[in-house]
Order: sequence, then C-alpha cells, then structure tokens
Amino acid sequence: MTVRELRLVVTAEDYEQALTFYRDVLGLPGRAAFSSKGGRVTILEAGRATLEITDPPHAAYIDEVEVGRRVAGHIRVAFEVDDAAAGTARLAEAGAEVVAEPARTPWNSLNSRLEGPAGLQLTLFEELGDA
Repeated sequence: MTVRELRLVVTAEDYEQALTFYRDVLGLPGRAAFSSKGGRVTILEAGRATLEITDPPHAAYIDEVEVGRRVAGHIRVAFEVDDAAAGTARLAEAGAEVVAEPARTPWNSLNSRLEGPAGLQLTLFEELGDA
C-alpha cells in the first residue's frame, strides 16, 4: 500500500467563515469543491503534508515552548510559512485568536499559536535555518 495524500477533514459550523479564513486569508488555494443536498465541501491545497505523532509529554513540551502552558487538544495543525510574524498578524486581523505571539524555539524556528475557525488550534512556523 502506498499513501499518496494526507487529508485533514474539518467540519465547520460556520462553513463560509472557515473557508474564507483558510482559503483567502491563510492563502490555501482551492483544489476542488462539491455540494450535496444542503451541504458543501471545499478541498484546499496545503503544500506538502506530514503526519507528526507525539506522546503526551512531548506535546506538553511543545505547548510549553510555544505558549507557556498546555493548551492544545489531541489535534493541532501546523503550517510552515515564510514570515511567522506577518502571518500571525494577518490571521489575527481575520479573526483568529492569538494564543501566543511568534517566539524562537529550541529547534530554531519562529512559532506562533492561534485558535482558528472551526475550533482548530494552529501553529505557524518559520524555519530559521541552522542554529
């Protein structure tokens, strides 16, 4: 078996708000859109996908580094961006709640934490290169 794509499926009570935020503000281009009787779905491209598996102690460590306390549930979505500070400001202007401003991590990236539409906890990270 070969896995060809990782797709995170999010059910959003406010579909239009979530679509506008992730497509128009975050800049994820649309791949496809479909509708059913009374329902809609849009598939957005999010660059290369990875699946990060962590245990509870390491998840707590990541939250401590990025936020200063344990805040994430069992799913958090991380997006690599070119400019974490500008991206954080842009998402905040569009209604995301900033949980933690961008900060340099021990693994030498600039990470921020936000609460986005549809209840998703988001990390924006900017790779800073070799330490």
